[in-house]
Amino acid sequence: MRPIGRRGFVTTATGAAFAVVGSGAPGAAAEHRGARGRDPDPAPGADPAADSFRFRGMWVATIANRDWPSRAGLTAGAQKAELLAHLDKAVERRLNAVVLQVRPAADALWPSPYEPWAQCLTGTQGRDPGWDPLGTAVAEAHARGLELHAWFNPYRVANHTDPARLAASHPARLHPEWTVPYGGKLYYDPGLPEVRRFVQDAMLDAVRRYDLDAVHWDDYFYPYPVAGEDFADDDTYARHGSDFPDRADWRRHNTDLLVSEMSARIKELKPGVAFGVSPFGVWRNRADDPAGSDTRGGVATYDDLYADTRKWVGEGWIDHVVPQLYWHIGHSATDYVTLLDWWNATVEGTGVGLYVGEALYKAGDPDQPEAWQDPRELSRHLALAVERPGVGGHCYFAAQEVARDRVGALAAVVADHYPVRARGPRAAGPGSAS
Repeated sequence: MRPIGRRGFVTTATGAAFAVVGSGAPGAAAEHRGARGRDPDPAPGADPAADSFRFRGMWVATIANRDWPSRAGLTAGAQKAELLAHLDKAVERRLNAVVLQVRPAADALWPSPYEPWAQCLTGTQGRDPGWDPLGTAVAEAHARGLELHAWFNPYRVANHTDPARLAASHPARLHPEWTVPYGGKLYYDPGLPEVRRFVQDAMLDAVRRYDLDAVHWDDYFYPYPVAGEDFADDDTYARHGSDFPDRADWRRHNTDLLVSEMSARIKELKPGVAFGVSPFGVWRNRADDPAGSDTRGGVATYDDLYADTRKWVGEGWIDHVVPQLYWHIGHSATDYVTLLDWWNATVEGTGVGLYVGEALYKAGDPDQPEAWQDPRELSRHLALAVERPGVGGHCYFAAQEVARDRVGALAAVVADHYPVRARGPRAAGPGSAS
C-alpha cells in the first residue's frame, strides 16, 4: 500500500530584507558523530534534564504550495509573515526542528548560481522574489531555538514534461540530454555522472552559504513506478552500466554513489552539518528478502526506487534516517509496530539516529481508516517508540496540519510526551542522541 503523502499532494495540492547567514568558516568536527560542535544556550523554556535531546520535527513542503507559501505571488512581506507564523507554531507545539523544502523541483529558495528561483514563490520560475527565504528561515529559526534542516529533492525537475515551461536559464533546458520524461513528469537521469555531480553542487551551494543544521532528502530517487511505463535510461545504461549485468543493481549503485559522495562532500565542507534521508517506510518485504520487514508493502525502496536505505545506515553514510511510517497500529499489510521494530533493529549499533516520520496529515481525515479518526493514535505511536532505544524522536507531516491539528492529535502528543520544550539533537552537542 502506498501512502498518500509527499507523493500524493504533488498532483492534488492545492518586511522582507535580504538575509544571508552562515557565510563563515565551516564548523569544527565534534567528538560525537554529526554533532554541530557548539554548545548554545538551551531553547527558551527548555529543561535540559527533561528529554532534552529528542528530535521533534515538522516538515514544511513548498512543492505546489502545499504548506508554504499558501499561494504563489504573495508579496515578500506576506511570504515572510506566513513563514514566521509556521516557525511560531512549531515553538507553540514544543517542537525543536523545521525541515523546510528549499529545492522542490530543481529550483531554489535562495539566490542560487546553479538553478532558478523557485516557481512556488512568485508563480514564475526564475523571478526574484525580492528576499532570501532560506537565509531568513535559518536566522529566524535559530532565533526561536529551532533547528533548520534544508530539504532538497535531488532529481525531480518538474511535475510536467514540457521543457519549454521551465525558466529559460534552467539547466534542464540547457541540457535536455540530462532529462527523462516519465509518468507525466520530468526527471534528471540518475545514471549520468555529470547529473550526479551537478545536483550535488547545487545543493552544496546552500550548505556553503548558510548555517544549516542538516541536509535532508526525501523518498524520491529513481521515481515511483508507473504501471505500463519504463524509465527510459537504455542509452545511459549502455554507456555507463557495462560492469552491471543487472540494470537494477546498476541503478542502486548510482543511488549509492549519490548518497556516499554527498555525505563525504558535506563532511569536507562543513563537518558539523548532519545528513539525513527520509525514505518510504518499507526497505524490502520479508517475502523478497529474509532481512526485510514482515510486511506486504506494495512498494519497496530497494526494489522500486533503487535506494538501498538499509545499506546507507550500515555504512554510516547518513547521520540519521527518518523513515515515513505513515500507517496505523495494526495495519494489515504494513503495521506501524512491525516497521518500528524493524527500523529500531536496523540502526542498532550503527550510531545512526532514528527519527520516525509520522502521518499527522491522516489524523481526522474522513477518507482514512477508523484508526486515524482516534485523536490518540499518534500519541500511542510515541508511547511505543519510547520503549525502542534506537528511536530518537519524530517528525510530523506537515506544517499545515501542525497548525490546524484537525482532531487534536498533535495536541494529545504534546500533552502526553512534550511537557517542556527541548533542544534539538544537533544543538545539544556531544552526547546527544544522534
